[in-house]
Amino acid sequence: MKHQELPIIGWREWIALPEIGITRIKAKIDTGARSSALHAFDIETVEIDGKSMVKFKVHPQQKDTNLIVTAEAELIDERKIRSSSGAAELRPVILTEVNLMNQKLQIELTLTNRELMGFRMLLGRQAVRKNFLINPGKSYLDKTRKSVKNKD
Repeated sequence: MKHQELPIIGWREWIALPEIGITRIKAKIDTGARSSALHAFDIETVEIDGKSMVKFKVHPQQKDTNLIVTAEAELIDERKIRSSSGAAELRPVILTEVNLMNQKLQIELTLTNRELMGFRMLLGRQAVRKNFLINPGKSYLDKTRKSVKNKD
């Protein structure tokens, strides 16, 4: 796709991760981060039918620990990721679908505890490159996921 044909997204957007049961989560578009990251806890690696799987829980809404989504996905890798604070952490990596601007993309997603961070989800540059243009002065340009009255 040519640059002028790419959809424009803001610096934060509502997205969906349907394969792990999240219909709506606020994501920060972070071109400074190579990989995408999702807030997850109770992360457990198990073997099911000869495949390495990861089971985990997510609080998809900021400041809400009552809503819990329990998910399971194939573990495709474990990578040492350096956080913005400079600390390195070994994180599980899954491949999952993200829905944004009427596009369905397969992305690699690292799982980590982001409880204290401003966003439960970071969409890194590998997920957005060649798929979107980013307007850093705008937010929530994807009108397909209109915000229901919400504190987010």
